[in-house]
Amino acid sequence: MSERKVLNKYYPPDFDPSKIPKLKLPKDRQYVVRLMAPFNMRCKTCGEYIYKGKKFNARKETVQNEVYLGLPIFRFYIKCTRCLAEITFKTDPANTDYTMEHGATRNFQAEKLLEEEEKRIQKEREDEELNNPMKVLENRTKDSKLEMEVLENLQELKDLNQRQAHVDFEAMLRQHRLSEEERRQQEQEEDEREAAVLVEEARKRRLLEDSDSEEEEEARGTAAAPDKRRSTPRPNPTAILDEAPKAKRKAESWERSVGTLGGTPQLSGLVIVKKTDPNGDTPKVQGPLATGSMKNGIPQTPVSSSLSQLGAYSDSEDSSGSN
Repeated sequence: MSERKVLNKYYPPDFDPSKIPKLKLPKDRQYVVRLMAPFNMRCKTCGEYIYKGKKFNARKETVQNEVYLGLPIFRFYIKCTRCLAEITFKTDPANTDYTMEHGATRNFQAEKLLEEEEKRIQKEREDEELNNPMKVLENRTKDSKLEMEVLENLQELKDLNQRQAHVDFEAMLRQHRLSEEERRQQEQEEDEREAAVLVEEARKRRLLEDSDSEEEEEARGTAAAPDKRRSTPRPNPTAILDEAPKAKRKAESWERSVGTLGGTPQLSGLVIVKKTDPNGDTPKVQGPLATGSMKNGIPQTPVSSSLSQLGAYSDSEDSSGSN
């Protein structure tokens, strides 16, 4: 079975290529080709950016009267993707690149310009050294100095790398872990302090609530106290008459009026104590009156002061009140 898509064609034995008629086509004939933008460019009409690798359906033609070492130079026509303005560029076999011709500006051309400038400087230097041997010696001296500076910089970089190579990363990691542990411990201590403060505040709040509740209970108790007072029976007002007189009250009233008996022994004999005889009704008098002298059958009372009379009077009233 024969192949469906053949790459070779059958030529008969009597094939003569000179007999094939040739088409008369113009030398500047244009072809439609598919290509990608060889560099970044910006349209001069609308300012649209066209990045490198953008695909276009371009028209291709051969540039007339321009050849580099027998190689033809081709020109390409593309259209802007935004305003459809025509942009043209052509090949540059001398620099293995493309050159912008019309309709746009090439971006990021600084590197290319720098390379061209370096090439120009190198070419001028070679031309100078070709005819001036002193210039050759001067350039060599400059090159040697530059090489020494480069070597010194390289040695500094090597020393720096060696210092960095001696760094103990394990110690650094250990120190980092210790610092992390200290930080965690500090955070834990701070949390514990905050928890203790919160517990203390809660305890104080609970104590305040308990004290408030106790005050409320006391207030309720004081409110209930009048009811208890009302419920307790009142004492009889006349019951005080049935009570016996208190010696303490008499002593206090006597001390306020006369004074204490222990401090003044001269006035202690003025007090008369009356005692009743159990066999008879006549009282027996004891004291200075009983020991007084009798004159003409009449007992003589010694001369007494007003204080003694007042004591006798108060004693008589107490005795009468007691009976």
